[in-house]
Amino acid sequence: MSIAHPLRWLVVGITAALVPLLSFAATVNSDWPTYGHDPGGMRYSPLKQITPSNVASLKPAWTYHMRPPNADTAAAIAATPSAADAAQRVAEGVGPPRRRASRFSASQATPLVVGGVMYLSTPYRKVVALQAESGTELWSFDVPGPGQPSLRGVEYWPGDAKTASRIVFGTRDGRLIALDAASGKPASGFGVEGIIDLKTPDLVAGGTGVQMGAQYGLTSPPIVWRDLVITGSATQEYPQRGPYGDVRAWDIHTGALRWTFHTVPRPGEVGHDTWQGDSWQNRSGVNVWGFMTVDAARGLVYLPVAAPAWDRYGGDRVGANLYGTSIVALDARTGRHVWHFQVVHHDIWDFDTQAPPLLLDWKGKSGSVPAVAIVSKSGLLFMLDRRNGKPLIPVEERPVAASDVPGEQAWPTQPMPVRPEPFARTTFSTADVATVTPELEQYCRNWISSLDMRMGGPYLPVGWHKPTINFPGRLGGANWGGASFNPALGLLFVNSSDFGHVEQLGQREDGSFTTADPSTGRFQEREKRWPCQQPPWGSLTAIDVHKGQILWRKPLGVTDNLPEALQNTGRPNIGGSIATASGLVFVGATDDARLRAFDARSGQTLWTWKLEASAHATPITYLGRDGRQYIAIVATGGSFLDSPIDSDALTVFALP
Repeated sequence: MSIAHPLRWLVVGITAALVPLLSFAATVNSDWPTYGHDPGGMRYSPLKQITPSNVASLKPAWTYHMRPPNADTAAAIAATPSAADAAQRVAEGVGPPRRRASRFSASQATPLVVGGVMYLSTPYRKVVALQAESGTELWSFDVPGPGQPSLRGVEYWPGDAKTASRIVFGTRDGRLIALDAASGKPASGFGVEGIIDLKTPDLVAGGTGVQMGAQYGLTSPPIVWRDLVITGSATQEYPQRGPYGDVRAWDIHTGALRWTFHTVPRPGEVGHDTWQGDSWQNRSGVNVWGFMTVDAARGLVYLPVAAPAWDRYGGDRVGANLYGTSIVALDARTGRHVWHFQVVHHDIWDFDTQAPPLLLDWKGKSGSVPAVAIVSKSGLLFMLDRRNGKPLIPVEERPVAASDVPGEQAWPTQPMPVRPEPFARTTFSTADVATVTPELEQYCRNWISSLDMRMGGPYLPVGWHKPTINFPGRLGGANWGGASFNPALGLLFVNSSDFGHVEQLGQREDGSFTTADPSTGRFQEREKRWPCQQPPWGSLTAIDVHKGQILWRKPLGVTDNLPEALQNTGRPNIGGSIATASGLVFVGATDDARLRAFDARSGQTLWTWKLEASAHATPITYLGRDGRQYIAIVATGGSFLDSPIDSDALTVFALP
């Protein structure tokens, strides 16, 4: 035997050991295995097949219709708002949705693609696996019971030596479900037939009469780290007392609870002193209804935590109210608090930090620093050291207006980064009234003067004696869609709305506060849905994160019911963008039913496709096994923008 033989077998053994690692690297590069593409949420794909020079040739390659062929109107009605949705709309001063009869249901889902298979939750109580190059259905799982699967998608776990890969997702009625990724069958050994109930007794404190209730579930997918599934929750925004918004981790194999983090600190915990008296007890809100991210190497999970309930009045919760409207970093192994940064103190504006905390490497004077970029409804960008939460770009506590509401003690200052400038409107004056058409200007000025509206900002508290115009409004700024990032260019891309709200607090007979005045609400002409301030009404902004400067800002969306010469206004939007290594940014989100591609360097619009309905979701891109790069987007309409729900389509694009 020659010496080549044992060396040959050694090489074969080493190669076999490397295959899983190489396969994982290929998955991260060519697939889209989690909402943010990578656990840190950059939403950046290294694929380069679709470029600025050929993107104009993109055409639909295939379409998957989520509505089952035999579904009747009753099935479609499943998309009408739940009790939690209805309460949230009342709390937001939005009122009932502008609905018309539709056989479709709304979705904000972002599909995942792993190893040639696409995984998608639908608003028809189904989770499906599709062949990623054709849309052929491989399996379909019917979610048992009344609860819809998570509104914004599912999470993938790649498996380990003990257990095959799994799909995990939450439901709107508070369950966590695990499926075998290959078959779509309930995961063996996980909870009871693949299901665990998240509505556990510890979410309410005893002896107060607060019940768990129906307003607890998951609207966004959980995130996976190693063998843990980490869940947030969608809780009520009103009334104030209800289930806690605790973040918890569950064993991916068994569904057993591994740790709990109290988002409202209990006695003896860090931050408990920011709640006066017993105002912390059974305080709802302070939850993670958006997207978490993970620093996989450091074992840190980043929580974007929402405002406390009720998020317009805080007289019953004097203090800064940690961890409301904060970013919190936890040890992913144990749930131990590592650091926190409060984006808004004593939030009375509903400025939830629900966008995914985006992990990147920031280049400062002393070299590269592991960073987390925070965008939120407030319209500001914060750049923090993700190891300790300290600002990398200075943040100042600046004085803001006091409240005139009885009992309210608005926090006297709010944190504001010295750069970049806000990426969304944060102030308003009569000089900013829209002059897009004479009719719109007259409507808005009459409305302002008839109610003697109060204006200013930023962080102008909702008024007691007069209605208040606030920018950003309840929808932001940036909403849950957050930002994407191109590390080669150092550019962060954030789509945002300039969509104000007019509100005035009133008092019910029982002494509680409300904003139910029908003459207020969204700061727009009601029928035509034209906002009352000068455009842009929605934007896509590129920010050089290393310099802390806005590179470009472009209107995002058109107003179709304006004369053609006036249509480039930008539009309110909900959803997110993605970036690619070829220098493209793809985004839907707007309420004008378009998907667009922008040049990352210049902001030039390179491609626009008219969809059947608005895409209030985040697209993905992936490499098919046929060697083609695909772009996929769910576009149904709906969301709190009340876009017409006119479709059930997942549309997938490719070059000819």
